Amino acid sequence: MTQTKADIKADTKVGAKPGSKTSAAKPDAIALLKADHEAVSQLFAEYENTRAVKAKKALVAEICIALSVHAQIEEEIFYPEFKAALKDNFLVPEATVEHAGVKGLIAELRGAEPNGEMYGAKVKVLSEYVKHHVKEEQNEMFPKAKASSLDMAELGARMAARKVDLLAQNV
Repeated sequence: MTQTKADIKADTKVGAKPGSKTSAAKPDAIALLKADHEAVSQLFAEYENTRAVKAKKALVAEICIALSVHAQIEEEIFYPEFKAALKDNFLVPEATVEHAGVKGLIAELRGAEPNGEMYGAKVKVLSEYVKHHVKEEQNEMFPKAKASSLDMAELGARMAARKVDLLAQNV
């Protein structure tokens, strides 16, 4: 099932768990980012299983918004905090370069019509870029962040609030 913008906004509430509308727990930056990863993965899977051109275009629009917002909260909040806390000179720059590739494909897909083989190819490559990026974040960056002195609850709250603001701008 695809998350709607309203569902995504509900999920970004303080402490919300993916798919829930409310939660009493404090937010966690890593949980928020992982939930985004899962949501986008589900959107790509849905795209792959969809044949209707109009539905494919709608899914790609949703993917582009979700990825753009996710990248922005990482670049504005998570990456600077991670880099400062861990004195990182490798993972954040690499992730930033990966984001640039993703953003380039998003720019090419936004507003494009899914009527040619290049459209599908771009969506496939975007999916592969995202899978690679997610794997590196979840296997390398997130464990280091968890083991650091970073306040994941405070970061999560800031990221969730920024995500709501950015989603409101993309509606």
